[in-house]
Amino acid sequence: MNVQSPQPPGTLRATDLHRRLTLGEPLQLVDVREAAELELARLAVPVLHLPLSRSSEWVERIGVLLDRERDVVVLCHAGIRSWQFACWLIETQGFERVWNLHGGIEAWSVEVDPAVPRY
Repeated sequence: MNVQSPQPPGTLRATDLHRRLTLGEPLQLVDVREAAELELARLAVPVLHLPLSRSSEWVERIGVLLDRERDVVVLCHAGIRSWQFACWLIETQGFERVWNLHGGIEAWSVEVDPAVPRY
């Protein structure tokens, strides 16, 4: 029996995310940073804030919080925590349309919107 492992999350550059948002694609953005980080720098579009340190508060509701039929784009400061969360969504929750923002909010600040503070 050949069991195929899930595909890893897709990688999305900040400029590609900006283009997709500009085109009005119905993306679900998930920010896994801590509340203090979110206060320092945030996108000017709605995001679902799911801080990893508080996962016990939302983990049981992930299937209600996110629509499996829409693309999910996960972000953090540099792209590492978001990669881990994106892999978790795919491997344990069965999501298939998951993207990691390469370089995180830092890349967004550098490549798309310098008004978003870097930290």
